[in-house]
Amino acid sequence: MEHSRRVLIVGAGGFIGGFLVREGLSRGLSVWAGVRPSTSRRYLGYPELGFVEFDNFESPEAIAASLKGALPEGETFDYVIYNLGATKCTNFADFNRINFSYLRNFIRAMEIAGLQPERFVYMSSLSALGKGDEKGYTPMSGDMVPDPDTRYGLSKIKAETLLDMNTWLRWTIMRPTGVYGPHEQDYLMMIKAIERHFDFGVGFRKQLLTFIYVEDLARAVYDAMTSGNTLRRKYIISEKRAYTQSEFRHIVAEELGVRFVIPVRLPLWATYVASVVSEKYGVATLKPSTLNRDKYKIMKQRNWSCDVSDAVSDFGFNPIVDLRIGIRNTIASYRASKSNKQ
Repeated sequence: MEHSRRVLIVGAGGFIGGFLVREGLSRGLSVWAGVRPSTSRRYLGYPELGFVEFDNFESPEAIAASLKGALPEGETFDYVIYNLGATKCTNFADFNRINFSYLRNFIRAMEIAGLQPERFVYMSSLSALGKGDEKGYTPMSGDMVPDPDTRYGLSKIKAETLLDMNTWLRWTIMRPTGVYGPHEQDYLMMIKAIERHFDFGVGFRKQLLTFIYVEDLARAVYDAMTSGNTLRRKYIISEKRAYTQSEFRHIVAEELGVRFVIPVRLPLWATYVASVVSEKYGVATLKPSTLNRDKYKIMKQRNWSCDVSDAVSDFGFNPIVDLRIGIRNTIASYRASKSNKQ
């Protein structure tokens, strides 16, 4: 009897990873979660889910051994989604180690293990492209020349370049904008601030923000992965419209039922000072800080609007959850979590 198509999700224990697992299972695939032994499995409690444990991403041989031991001799994974990565680090050098070197080691491990999937999907980031047009606010597009200005973005474009140079791997690269939804923490901090009647923003010039609800991102990954049009292509993934900070604030406030919110705009210089202090504190406590110099550059960027026409034409990308519905779902999850803790 022929087995279901198998997909291995590397980095399945995080926010996005849990939704990638759920989407694969909903499509009838045989899903395997690639995790570290210490990874929380809080959102991976599916009885039909398989696990592959990777305890040493520094060693291609150790990774290869895990890949070989996951399935019976002669069987393989049809697809691999590589979702492993770091978005904040106490030491900026860790971005290169985790986001680039680990990917290089994993690709080498696949060669050692003889694993050549039908498609290898790499989860990159819109930050790999760098700053958009901050004068005419032209949407960012796939034909932009990448010029990342953050350590995080540099590590992502370096990983993309590694795939560009690979001659045997059948890859597709996804570049999502800001991803939000249940269990995500950074946007939840903004929601909690608005719940307390404050909306903190950076700078005084117009800023266009873009979002992608995590379930829409997961659907896009699988649609692109199984399309014949996406081989060795890179895609920006975003809701099809941008929002101002004011629009975001009003949507969140209405969904929270908050009647008034005080917008607080911080000058760029003050935000930079705060980011340096926060970063130093994170280093001292050995805990990555949400606010740091890398995050400051992302926050001060004025134009995050996106052109997703390539994704629409190549694999029918059509996000179905707009920001209002997505925020509503996120708030419902947040409130349910608070109720469960009481």
